[in-house]
Amino acid sequence: MRAWQVAETGEPERVMRLAETERPEPGPGQLLVEVLAANVNFPDALLCRGQYQIRPPLPFTPGVELCGRTEDGRRLIGTPVLPHGGFAEYALLEEAASLPAPDALDDAEAAALYIGYQTGWFGLHRRARIAAGETLLVHAAAGGVGSAAVQLGKAAGARVIGVVGGPEKAGVARALGCDLVLDRHADDIIASVKEFTGGRGADVVYDPVGGDSYAKSAKCVAFEGRIVVVGFTSGTIPAPALNHAMVKNYAILGLHWGLYAKYAPRTIAECHRELTRLAAEGTIKPLVSERVPLEGAASAVRRVAEGRSTGRICVLP
Repeated sequence: MRAWQVAETGEPERVMRLAETERPEPGPGQLLVEVLAANVNFPDALLCRGQYQIRPPLPFTPGVELCGRTEDGRRLIGTPVLPHGGFAEYALLEEAASLPAPDALDDAEAAALYIGYQTGWFGLHRRARIAAGETLLVHAAAGGVGSAAVQLGKAAGARVIGVVGGPEKAGVARALGCDLVLDRHADDIIASVKEFTGGRGADVVYDPVGGDSYAKSAKCVAFEGRIVVVGFTSGTIPAPALNHAMVKNYAILGLHWGLYAKYAPRTIAECHRELTRLAAEGTIKPLVSERVPLEGAASAVRRVAEGRSTGRICVLP
């Protein structure tokens, strides 16, 4: 089969090589699946660089999210078992952790429902306990993780402010349903959020960016607001001033979605049932901005790593 291989760590386009390899052999509790669609995520770039929390043995195949078909014809979504990632014609899934692909979504959309939407749902509902009528501020609102949070925030009845980088991404955020779109390059984020909320600030902030985005969030979060820390695509991990959180009465909430599989696995299936319902209603629909052949995977990972993509880029083996 054809699969992308990383034999040394470094920038994705330098270290990823498309090669002929043997199909992976499933171990106990694992399923061999034909990869129907594998979406590109920021962790794919971190894996290539050797900077992800999981470091698979070299050589490995990146691709942390896929929709695949089993030998008996089931269409499943999940995180492939590394080192056999999704940028290949075949991969492995843990049967206990895989989920049925929603009928309402095609292969690329179904794959995108896994990491981004599960993370968004847990962040907004389990961690922040978002309520209808509240104001949600989403950083990187046109990206794969941010676009999911925007749709889930609207589904929860929140007013959504989307922060993006540039006019093209602003258009994407508006199309997703943001009530207010702010360009971090051109707009005063703090003043605009305060004006939009009548001085109150954002009740919930969803931040996959970190760095300066977090610093601005802390200055425009509401009394008893919640900042959900999802990741650090900016490359800068903020050092929050806890005295500021105390005097302003807001909460800083960490979210590592993968821990639910270890400590509360039933909640992932419960979340998937809710996401499947919302997809069937048409309330949520993953934004797949590009569909590229397997040969385009390395370039796609680079574009995502550089923040030049919107929604999800899908690799179609």
